[in-house]
Amino acid sequence: MNAANNHAADSGEASNSEANINMSQAEQSNLMTVYLAYAEEAERQHYLTVKVSQGTTLYEALAQVGWLAQFEELEKWCEQAADMTTPTAKRWRVGVYAQKQPLNYILQPFDRVEVYRSLSADPMSQRKNKSRG
Repeated sequence: MNAANNHAADSGEASNSEANINMSQAEQSNLMTVYLAYAEEAERQHYLTVKVSQGTTLYEALAQVGWLAQFEELEKWCEQAADMTTPTAKRWRVGVYAQKQPLNYILQPFDRVEVYRSLSADPMSQRKNKSRG
């Protein structure tokens, strides 16, 4: 051991830093990466990669990244859908990998949370109109 190591060991600094390292490693092992995507408009899209604790719900992730505060329409929809456990076909606004999920869905590592915007027209009707024109 050199003099610097002796001093750190004598003062207790080494054991404190080791404890901090161990605690941060334990905290980090409880975190997982998830991806969030929201096409607010065709020209305005938002993408985030975030670390969340294991056991985080879809709703909690949206709140943690600030999207409920940032997007008033999304926040209102979440308030209305908070108690729903089965996604309704046309009105559902969130999902994971294109599969509609309830807001209490527990996220898994590397899930891609998608926020769907309301469509102004039915895509099938738009295609029919284009083919006729």
